[in-house]
Order: sequence, then structure tokens, then C-alpha cells
Amino acid sequence: MVRDHSWGLIGTSVLEVEHEGERYIAKAGDDADHHLAREIRAHRNWLRPWTVRGSASEMVHADEDAKLLLTRFLPGELVEGTPYEWALDTYRQAGELLAAFHRQSAVPDDTYESRENERTLAILDRPHRIAPELADLLRATIEAWPTPPATLVPTHGDWQPRNWLVDNGTVRVIDFGRADLRPAYTDLVRLAAQQFRTQPGLEPAFIAGYGSDPREPAAWQRAQLREAISTAVWAHQVGDESFEQQGHRMIAEALLK
Repeated sequence: MVRDHSWGLIGTSVLEVEHEGERYIAKAGDDADHHLAREIRAHRNWLRPWTVRGSASEMVHADEDAKLLLTRFLPGELVEGTPYEWALDTYRQAGELLAAFHRQSAVPDDTYESRENERTLAILDRPHRIAPELADLLRATIEAWPTPPATLVPTHGDWQPRNWLVDNGTVRVIDFGRADLRPAYTDLVRLAAQQFRTQPGLEPAFIAGYGSDPREPAAWQRAQLREAISTAVWAHQVGDESFEQQGHRMIAEALLK
């Protein structure tokens, strides 16, 4: 073993290992893990637009039942926490990478919005520190939302600098444990809640790389509020107080739009 890259907040182990001079990333999930299956699915079905250009790692072995995944090591340093996190070219490249990923397929779905509403209402039923009267308002708001048809594309699900690497100025992508079919705009919600609001120039650089803005105002507002609720509740469950406070701030901002 070369290095332990595990977060420690959840039960997934992420180990950098070396074998016969080659480096790999080995991931293992615990009994509660539901991310490894998504990551394996992404490797098998959606990552080719990135792997062919060296922008994502290639899968070597996978065992869904054992919750084990082995991929080739992808060189680079995490963008988060470095000057690259605030560099315009990082976001232009991230936009280009995401556009290539989203463009590979698209499927219509008449039930996506209703499923997401039900999922978010179920999240509100879990333990959290959202004020009771605000939780009631959130439930009423969600229950009143329309449920129009949606177009789903392969999405990363956690598209932000903590899942980008940079190697000699080139941006690459890691961690596909939240990959799934969703509307394209959902891959922008975490950037909008964090880096885009901190340095305004990053958003136009990202959209320039992406090629167009996939966000329709009403659907975007719904996505932001769902993400805000999920953030506040999940962070409370894992004991991440600073992230929980971000979730509460996201709820307040989404309700003002």
C-alpha cells in the first residue's frame, strides 16, 4: 500500500497500491455502501469519452457482490485546496469534459421529477436540524411543484474540484460513486453552491467550456432546493457541522429565488 485516500466520514476504503511496478486505486465498500455499484456501472457504460483521452482511470477488476473495484492509478494532484481551484482554465476544461460526458446519450423520462420529489420528502423525514416550521414549508413547496418530463444523460453526480485532478495543467476526473442518469443541469448544483458564488468569473469560464448553459430556471430552482435539503440532512447524519451549515445556507438562498 502506498497511501490511504479514504475520507473517513463513510465506510468506503480508497487505497493507492503498487504491484509489480504499477500503481492502482483499490476501493472497497462496507455493508452500508451503495456507491461502488454506481461506480462500477459508470466504468462499464459511460466513461469511454474520458478514458480514451486519459481523463479518467480505466477499470482493471470489479466485483459488485464483494463491493470491490480496482482501477489504474491516475496521476495528478487534487484541484481542491490548490491555486488551480480558482483558475479560469480549470473550469473551462471541466466544462469541456462534462459536455463530452453528457453528450454520449440522452433518454426521456416522464417520472424523474416525481421520483425526485418523493426522494427529497423522504430525506426530510430523517433526523435533521432544519427548523420544524421551515421543514413544513419545504414539504408544502415540494408537494406543489409540477412534474414535467425530463431528459436524462449520464452525470457524474459530484462534479466539483474535490473530484478533479490536475497534472501539468491538464484536468482529469475521479470518483464515480454518484454517477447516474439525471438531467444535465444537476451536475452544476455543487459548483453553484460553492466555487461559482465565491469567484464570479469561474461560472462563465465553465459555461464557455461546456458550450451552452443547460439550466432552465424552474427546473434549476427545484434542483438547487433538493440539493440544499440533501446537504443539510446528510451532513447532520455524518456529523459534518460546517457542511451542515452550508446546507442550511443553501436552503435559505434557494427559497429566495
